[in-house]
Order: sequence, then structure tokens, then C-alpha cells
Amino acid sequence: MKNIVLIGMPACGKSVTGVVLAKSLKMNFLDTDLLIQEEAGKGLQDIINNDGIEVFKKLEEQVISSVTVQNTVIATGGSAVYYDSAMKHLKENGIVVYIEASLSVIKKRLKNIKTRGVAMEKGQTISSLYEMRVPLYEKYADCKVVSDKYHSENTVAAIIDAVKNYR
Repeated sequence: MKNIVLIGMPACGKSVTGVVLAKSLKMNFLDTDLLIQEEAGKGLQDIINNDGIEVFKKLEEQVISSVTVQNTVIATGGSAVYYDSAMKHLKENGIVVYIEASLSVIKKRLKNIKTRGVAMEKGQTISSLYEMRVPLYEKYADCKVVSDKYHSENTVAAIIDAVKNYR
């Protein structure tokens, strides 16, 4: 069975939705942010603060490019779409689902941006990050689900409906 790869902004619900989706479909679950932390031996924000954003990005690309799983829901970090080769790798055996949330919803949900491990350049705002990433999410997505008003169960149902044509 093909993997289901979840992409989208931080706080759009990739990890929470991914766990519920995996259980619903009797699939495995993998969070690439956790793989990055395991590889580095420290948290995402520690990598960004101590090693720099470029080191974080290089590590993220390497980790995503090395994922070789099947029958798995994969929740990616919000910056996964920066790496064309990594996204192509995920698409080879996966259906990419963009979990879309409006900027206002992201701002409400993302209260801990300074400690969450979000790949942002110095001086970058959530708004500018959103404007930069949305076209990339749309570029790589096979399908899109809007999560603004949904609880994770509704988002899961929408994803199951959206991916059935790709399985």
C-alpha cells in the first residue's frame, strides 16, 4: 500500500492527524521531525539555535531522503517542501496530501514559534513564511484538505476520501 505523506504549515495538524489517520487505516506512522531529533541527538530548536538554520535544513533533507517505508502515514516538517529531491523521493511511493490551514488559523495555533523548531530565517515572520511555503505545498501536493474548522477526525475523513482515487 502506498504511503500517505502529510505536508503543510507548522500547526496545521500533520502529526495529530497523522496518528489518527494511521490508526484508522491500519497503517504505520512516522514523523520526520522525530527522526531528525533522533539523528541529531537533540531537539529541533536546539539544532537551529546552536548549529544554525542551514545545518538544520541539510539534516532535514538527508533524513527525508533516507526514508524507506511502506504502508505508512508520514508527517513531515513544514519545511520539507524546500527540498525537491526529498519530495520526489517521498512521492515515488506515496500520495502527498497538503493539509491547508489559513494564515489566521496558523497564527492562532502557533503560539510557541520561538521554541517549536520552525525553520525560519532571522527576521522572518509567520506571514512571510506562509507566503513563501504555500506555493511549494501546492506544487508537491497530489490532493489538498482544508483543516481550518475541522477536528482531527474530520480532517482524517477528508483525507481518506481525497486519497481513495490514488491508492
